[in-house]
Amino acid sequence: MRQAPWKSPAAWVGLLFVFLLFDMQQFSPIFGWGFPDIRPEIFNRASFVEMFWSHLELVAVASGAATVVGIGLAIFVTRPIGRDFRTLVNVAATIGQTFPPAAVLALAVPALGFGPRPTAMALFLYGLLPIVENSIAGIEGVPTAVRDAASGMGLSRWQLLRDVELPLAAPVILAGVRVSVTIGIGTATIGSAVGALTLGTPIFDGLAGNKLPYVIQGAVLVALFAILTDLLFARLSRTLTPPG
Repeated sequence: MRQAPWKSPAAWVGLLFVFLLFDMQQFSPIFGWGFPDIRPEIFNRASFVEMFWSHLELVAVASGAATVVGIGLAIFVTRPIGRDFRTLVNVAATIGQTFPPAAVLALAVPALGFGPRPTAMALFLYGLLPIVENSIAGIEGVPTAVRDAASGMGLSRWQLLRDVELPLAAPVILAGVRVSVTIGIGTATIGSAVGALTLGTPIFDGLAGNKLPYVIQGAVLVALFAILTDLLFARLSRTLTPPG
């Protein structure tokens, strides 16, 4: 039974998020009352919509690349030809996850310059591990009996992967992508430290200028963006998960 749209948490979070993106100015009296020494009360160096689209583009590019590479590596190390490389792939992905994004930015800026490119690189490396781990777990979790039945029907290795393994592993793979994307949304804010326009820009400007309202505005929007994305992934996961 489908849930009524007005009962969906994602719908309410989405409405609030869109309202704040397009009409944060409505809260100017509240910020003016709470912080009478801060002028202007609402961050205005760039529009919140512009910052959101830039933030979304960064996360989409980095997460898309991490998804393609992560699933590709998982497929490779679960084939007979790539099993010997599994430990190496796991170690490389773990290093990418544990290496601080700020350190990646510091190393990438001299080579890639300021702006979105070093941020995308940091997000890509930081988001790779959960996708690789979940993709391997999902593919290896396909029951042997199912594989044997598919092979007995005459499916080639490629057909087995495409028509059996990946569809059955999809919910587990999606869980890894969900974690990676949600982390990326929060982590992308640090890109503003190296010149990328993100929803973290008000946060960094607020911290630099001792303007707490800007920090609050940016932090609330980033949090709502992450929550909304997670809720949408949860809905997609329920769609992909077979009943029972």
